[in-house]
Amino acid sequence: MTTLVVLSVVDILLLIAGLAFYLYVVGTQLMRIAANLEECAEIVHRIEANAQPILGGLEHINRTGGVVAGALPLLYGMAEGIVAGATYQPSTTARPPAAPASGRRRSRLHDTVGYEPVGG
Repeated sequence: MTTLVVLSVVDILLLIAGLAFYLYVVGTQLMRIAANLEECAEIVHRIEANAQPILGGLEHINRTGGVVAGALPLLYGMAEGIVAGATYQPSTTARPPAAPASGRRRSRLHDTVGYEPVGG
């Protein structure tokens, strides 16, 4: 019976040691995450401070964007009219077949070298 008690105590000590190691690992990871989050919060505050001067101009940009968005249907209609007027419309009448060139085609390469064909 003493062996069983000793093994139980050793088992409980190993369990407590394992849990302590686990808590140590989780604690160090949480500390690292907290440090990263603190650094991110500082960066966000700097971005917010840099963005403050932009807010006044942003309202103007949004107002101008609204005017442009309101004019888009009119501009689209005008563009459609321009495209419709400038689109090429091929002729629908049937063309006659192409006629061959009149006479025999003569090369000018002979003239460049001084050759004169007989009867030419």
